[in-house]
Amino acid sequence: MTTHLGYEKHGEPPEGQPNARNGHSHKTLRTGDGKLPIRVPRDRAGDFEPALIPKHQRHFDGFDEAIVSLYARGLGVREIQQHLLEIYKVEVSTSLITNATDAVAEEVKAWQNRSLDAVYPIVYFDAIVVKIRHEGKVTNRAIYLAMAINLEGRKEVIGFSCPEYGVRCLYHRFFSP
Repeated sequence: MTTHLGYEKHGEPPEGQPNARNGHSHKTLRTGDGKLPIRVPRDRAGDFEPALIPKHQRHFDGFDEAIVSLYARGLGVREIQQHLLEIYKVEVSTSLITNATDAVAEEVKAWQNRSLDAVYPIVYFDAIVVKIRHEGKVTNRAIYLAMAINLEGRKEVIGFSCPEYGVRCLYHRFFSP
């Protein structure tokens, strides 16, 4: 809204600016994890178009992905809850966040338990260095990857490991304990 109107909330509008803030409207979004009440700012001219959730949209498909993205970056449930409140001005329950992250955990389990091809003509072992938060400290750690090209010519990630933290998401034959 600040960008749209050209001045900060509670600030003075620029000379000759006929448009101004006009409170909020309330709407309830449907997400994969239930209903989510939000407040949408509006202007007197009625030409403000919210970027995150457009006018008349009642379903927010990207919300779960936003939660999972924050979770993947190492934020805890309470930190995600605070971030969503600060950025989107939306209060969400810890159970909504937990449900979103649990859905990913199920996908990871399915990926871990999938059957692998009997033969991979090419297998690569590599590592990527990422920042990981552990016990309140952010450090650089190597994530070891096993990637392969299958018989159809498609690249697959077969598994990965971060032994310093006991993280193993892989098929057992590629990394020994």
